[in-house]
Parts: sequence; C-alpha cells; structure tokens
Amino acid sequence: MQVYLVGGAVRDTLLGRTVTERDYVVVGATPAQMLAKGFTQVGKDFPVFLHPKTSEEYALARTERKMGSGYTGFECDASASVTLEEDLKRRDLTVNAIARDQDGELIDPYHGQQDLQDKVLRHVSEAFSEDPLRVFRVARFATRYAYLGFTIAEETLSLMTDMAKSGELTSLSAERVWQETKRSLLEATPEVFFKTLKACNALDDWFAELSQSESTFVAGIQALKQIQKQAHTQPQEQDASPSAPIEVRFAALCSGLSLNDVQLLCKRLKVQNTVSDIAEMVSAHKTSLLNCDKLDADTLLTVFNKTDAWRRPERFRLFLNALQPIAMQPSDSALAGAMSSLHWPEREALITQALVAANAVDVQHIIAQGFKGPEIREALNNAKLEKISALL
Repeated sequence: MQVYLVGGAVRDTLLGRTVTERDYVVVGATPAQMLAKGFTQVGKDFPVFLHPKTSEEYALARTERKMGSGYTGFECDASASVTLEEDLKRRDLTVNAIARDQDGELIDPYHGQQDLQDKVLRHVSEAFSEDPLRVFRVARFATRYAYLGFTIAEETLSLMTDMAKSGELTSLSAERVWQETKRSLLEATPEVFFKTLKACNALDDWFAELSQSESTFVAGIQALKQIQKQAHTQPQEQDASPSAPIEVRFAALCSGLSLNDVQLLCKRLKVQNTVSDIAEMVSAHKTSLLNCDKLDADTLLTVFNKTDAWRRPERFRLFLNALQPIAMQPSDSALAGAMSSLHWPEREALITQALVAANAVDVQHIIAQGFKGPEIREALNNAKLEKISALL
C-alpha cells in the first residue's frame, strides 16, 4: 500500500499558495484493507475513505471509462492493480496530475511542473472531453490563476469548444454548473470565467441571456471589473475575503439584463432566492434610481415598498451595494446612466436617509387619528412621502 498527496494541494504548494485541504490517493489497497486500518468509507460511486484522525479524504487509485452521457456516465475500476500513473491520467489538467510521495518526492508523468512554470492550463489526455463539467472547471481555474498570468493551452480551448458544440453541456445538472459559477464569481477576477466560456462558445446552453447580445455581456463584465476596482486590492491577495458577497457579484453579472431575462437565468441555474432576489431588484429598479438627474419622493417610496425595505433592511443594503458597481461606471460605459458616477455616494446616502425618515412614521399615530381600513395605508404612504420630500 502506497499513499500519495495529489491534486490541488501539490499544485498550490508549488505555486506558493496557501493549501486549505489535502486529498490523497492510495495505490495497491483494497476497501477491506482500508476499513481494517480504521478508515471510514464515504464514496458511493468509487471507494473514498476518511482518515480516522484527520478526516482527510483518501481515494483508492482508479481508472474511468465513459459509458454514458454527462459527467456521471462512467465505469470505474478501483482494483489494487491500478497504478499511480493510470490514476493521474484520468485527471483534467496536467497541473492537477502531480503527486507527492511520503518522502516528498514528486511524481509528474504528464509534465505538470513544466506547465506550472509556463503558466499553462493543459488537458492531460483526450479523455478530458468525456466529462462536460471540465469546461466549467477549467474556466474556473483560469479565473483563479489569472493573477499569475495563466492561460489555457490552445489545444485545450479547442477541445472545450468541441465539447460545447457537441451539446454535452446540457447533460450537466444546474446545481453543478451553479457551483462552478458561484466559486468563480467569488474569485478576484470573475470576469475571466465568463470570457473563457464565451471564447469556447459555451455560454449558450446555460447563460443564453448573457450571450444574446454583445452589450448585455459587456455590461456584466464591466460591472464585475468595477467591483474589483472599488475594492482597491490587488488580485494577488488570494487569501483575502471577497470584496463583495455573491449577491452583489451575481447582480453585477446580470446588470445588463431585463427583469425577465434575470428570472429566466436564475430559474435555469436554480440560483438560491437570497441571490436571485438582489439581481431581480437591481434589474427592476436600477433605471428609476440611476438614470435620472434627481430623485423624487414618489419613486423612492415605490422602491421602498416593492423591495420591502421596511421589514428587510439588510437585504435593501445589499441592493444598494449591488447598484454601486453599476452607478460607478465611466461615462462611456455600456451601463452609464444620466447620473454622474461622482454623485453616487451622495445619492446612496440620500436614499438611506430617506428610508430611515420614512420608516420613523408611526402607524399607531395614524390609527389614533381615526383612519380605518384602506385609509390607513393611504395615510401612512402620504406621511412617508412628506418625510421623504422634506429631504429632497
């Protein structure tokens, strides 16, 4: 039985990045032997075990053979005769196909170290095309390592283009596509993920709304770039917390889309409500709040009511944060509106003050004045309008 550290831990160590988790491959062992050593089996499709003390994952070396469509249609052989080289060959990229033995020696049969040095993401073998999820995974790796200058090998991008053309991407589950998308959006340069998908014609199946016109795509890319610009941090800070949460980043991506298109995209990707809500709010109200020289009380009250800002102030704060990368676009941007980007901080502060003032209206005071039924809501709105108007 031989144990090797594999995958991301080896890759990131060689790149000088912080290693957050470690995966191991075990050669020459059987499930019975692993269980006898106190490991707990957790893998369903192939033997994966948790270490009895560290809970780190140890997988038996295996080979895979494509038997059906999608990313689950594989037949696995995890017998004790499978070699380390055979296990590494099934992996997606050469930089992920490097192993380290217990003495610290590197095993690199597919020249991953050279590709790390050359800053190239290259597929290990033609079997790469058997798993459609790899199109999104490689796009994510391109996003993660863009700050180091990594690019995708021309032959790998060509293979990804062929995979997109084959229609295999439609066999993926929405959950897996969203998982790769979400992880990419939280990277320092999330726009690289979508530019990569566009370069290999892989947007249409899952992000059709973004690919329907150049302007909608560019709008999302510019808004994502603006988030990084606002953060005043360099992409090299790989361990820093994201400068904006996923709700703000996804809304930025969708900033050039209509409300209907945002809803279609969210439904297809099965985006969680907390994220889709902000994107839909931005799409519905960005024009009334940004594309005008001056705000009016009626507009603000309508936005407050429709976004339920009274009862969900934290969500409304996320909404304002999501408007910022759109509002701060330069005048020649696809997103630029009537309001100068220089005035957004003032407008954001005014919106916040108006919400606080309107929220201070006491409905009990209105009821005490004798208003009943529908009259209460009308009187409440009028009182809130007065408070907002006094600030404008």
